[in-house]
Amino acid sequence: MTALTTRRPTTRRPNARGLSPRRDTTALSRTVVLVLLSVSTVYFLFPLWWLLVSATKPFGEQFSGNGLWFDGFGLFDNLVRLTAQGDGIFWQWMLNSLLYCGVGAAIGTLLSAMGGYALAKYDFPGRGALFGVILAAVLVPKILFTLPLYLMFSGVHLINNPLAVLLPSIVSPFGVYLARVFAAQSVPDEVIEAGRIDGASEFRIFRSISARMMLPALVTIFLFQFVEIWNNYLLPAMVLGDDRMQPVTVGLVGWNASHVAVPPPLVVIGSLVSVIPLIVAFLALQRFWRAGMTAGAVK
Repeated sequence: MTALTTRRPTTRRPNARGLSPRRDTTALSRTVVLVLLSVSTVYFLFPLWWLLVSATKPFGEQFSGNGLWFDGFGLFDNLVRLTAQGDGIFWQWMLNSLLYCGVGAAIGTLLSAMGGYALAKYDFPGRGALFGVILAAVLVPKILFTLPLYLMFSGVHLINNPLAVLLPSIVSPFGVYLARVFAAQSVPDEVIEAGRIDGASEFRIFRSISARMMLPALVTIFLFQFVEIWNNYLLPAMVLGDDRMQPVTVGLVGWNASHVAVPPPLVVIGSLVSVIPLIVAFLALQRFWRAGMTAGAVK
């Protein structure tokens, strides 16, 4: 009589962290992911490629011929025409945008870092309710505040004043949320206690120790603030009536609305120049941005 043997079901042995090993992906799943990523890349880069090709064509040929490939080279002549239009007002718009974005993003990052750090490392009454309000503010589109801000600035006589653009730019609920999450994960309480034992003040601990540990999150907040202020159109268009104070987004829209006074090719050329600071910022801060986006993903 032969003994019947039962086959035990195979089980995955947990690794050192107590987690089951990752299952190998199939060729089909990798192909699907690759196709989706490729389609998304083409979708997002297609307008930028068309803008680059059109802006480098000889002046007046931006909307003729093949829009997806180069046909002659007239970029330098186009930049000269762009500079001559309106006595160089385009570069004044670029300078205004850099000023609004640089100052607004820097102050906004500092305030977000201090607020998020306080929420993460200090215990005070109402901390949970305050953090809930900040989370609710993240979900509210900023465009809804445009009209109330205009009425408020009009009441205090800040219309046609750069402060009408800078003051709303330094407030970032998402920046406070991100700083809070990153501070809770990357700044150990033991380090803060060691600083207190050494006699350092709370602000010095934040400035000399905690802020350096939070550097990836700070760079990420700065980058998001910079891009958000740069792309902001409605608020500057309502509060800045003087052409010399407007950012480049408002100026280009005004050019595009004036087909007789400003040739349409200049709008295309100006649009290409206007995205260069954003590309430079992303490339320069890319490694910090990737590190900051994973803040709070693992403990």
